[in-house]
Amino acid sequence: MTPMTPTTLLIVDAANVVGSVPDGWWRDRKGAAERLRDALVPYAQAGVEGHPGPLEVVLVVEGAARGVESVPGVRVDPAPGSGDDRMVELVAQTEGPCVVITADRELRRRVGELGAAVHGPRTVYGGRGRAG
Repeated sequence: MTPMTPTTLLIVDAANVVGSVPDGWWRDRKGAAERLRDALVPYAQAGVEGHPGPLEVVLVVEGAARGVESVPGVRVDPAPGSGDDRMVELVAQTEGPCVVITADRELRRRVGELGAAVHGPRTVYGGRGRAG
């Protein structure tokens, strides 16, 4: 039997990624998080630059976006407090490869110290990589 390669965990900082696109997200934070969630679905199979699929995709939401539901391909994780703290917890609990999507400098530092790769929001949203 050959050992299974662990699936890469892709953690997306919903507040930071949504905030990177000035499309009126502040008028409907929950709706903006739902649009992001839906845009992430294709990455579960396709992967992201440098990290081929399949990926386990987790969208960490906080505040007004906490009511967003999971969909096939994207698990929504409502942070009980700070979204950044929740993402650090998820990285710390992960045994396999992990990628975090955020532009937040302090979060990038914290998850990087735990061994996570970090990419900016345009990897999945708001730039050429935006699906939808």
